Order: sequence, then structure tokens, then C-alpha cells
Amino acid sequence: MNTAYDEDVAAWAKEQVALLRAGQWALLDIDHIVEEIDDMNISPRHQLAHRMAILMAHMLKWKYQPDRRGKSGINTMRPQREAIAKLFRKMPSLRKLLEEDEWDDQVWKDALDIAGREANLVDLPEVREWDFGLVLKDGYLPS
Repeated sequence: MNTAYDEDVAAWAKEQVALLRAGQWALLDIDHIVEEIDDMNISPRHQLAHRMAILMAHMLKWKYQPDRRGKSGINTMRPQREAIAKLFRKMPSLRKLLEEDEWDDQVWKDALDIAGREANLVDLPEVREWDFGLVLKDGYLPS
């Protein structure tokens, strides 16, 4: 191994791939390989959380600002749902996040923050109003 992980991750990764393909197991940088594989799971989790927060923030705006309802809200919610569905198709294990209370609480807090900042909404419910089945249901709009 010529390139240190800390010096150039891209070059290091290329070398690790070559070692794997050559079956040179003893030369692999196992600790950093494990770290990189573990990090790969973080990005989709963050993406799912971000998309869910945006979706629910727009659902909050839809519900609590009925006078401002329009295609813009729908045109934001639809692609978020589509992107979330795509994430679940590619990585079905991400669905388990929907059952994690800590993840759920953080996503809801993020949704409240977004709705508050973008629409000056205050006194929003501290607990998520809709189950995830409704949140993800195509065309669902809170009344």
C-alpha cells in the first residue's frame, strides 16, 4: 500500500480495490475500509431524514396556512414522496428508521423548524400529527 488513507482517500480507495481484486487480503487497510463502509450508510439516512422533514414541513404549511395553499406546496410534496419511495426501493432497510423514536423525533423537530422559518408558523404540535403511512401516501394532503 503506497498511499496513506489520511493523505489521499481517493488514491487509497483505488489501491484498496486493486488489492481486493488481486486477493491480497493481508495488505488491506481493514480498519479504514470498515470506516468507509460504515460511512456509506450515513448519507442515505441523512437524505431520508432531510426529505421527510421537507415533506412534513410542507404538510404543516398546507394544514396551518389554508389561505396560502396552491400548486407550489403540492409540487414540493410530490417529488419528496417520489424520492423517498426511490430510496426505499434501492435500500429497503431504511424503512426501519421509521420505527426509531429518536430518528422520528429529530425529523419532526426539523420539519417544525423548516415550517417555522419558511412560513413563520408558531405553536405547532410537538408530536408528529400524521403516521408515516399518511405522510408517504401519494396525493395525501392534511386538512
